[in-house]
Amino acid sequence: MVTGSCHCGGTKVEVSVAPSSVTSCNCTFCSKRGALWAYYDLDQVRLVADEHRARYQRPGRPVAHHHCAVCGCSTWSDSPVWVDGKPHPTQRRLLVNARLFDDFDLAAVPVRHIDGRTGW
Repeated sequence: MVTGSCHCGGTKVEVSVAPSSVTSCNCTFCSKRGALWAYYDLDQVRLVADEHRARYQRPGRPVAHHHCAVCGCSTWSDSPVWVDGKPHPTQRRLLVNARLFDDFDLAAVPVRHIDGRTGW
């Protein structure tokens, strides 16, 4: 199990396994937030604390982004599963910002770059 938290500790997360890779997206939201996303099925993530959660979802877009309203850290996102560039809204997954993980060496896993700026 891997644990993590935002800077102030208002959001605490546990994931069942360490990510084998992380994703860097260049969409206008992700590039401004600076998150590196680790993808998980819903049953692989437990939000231990989420008391200061704030949510942002761009109108007409299928992904809901969450961040801590106190310290501002980008924490997790709720996304449909994407297949062949199309969202499948009935199949969901959680994206956890791997920069939150405690004692996890981000340099040890590959970073997959996706073109969210022109791909969405």
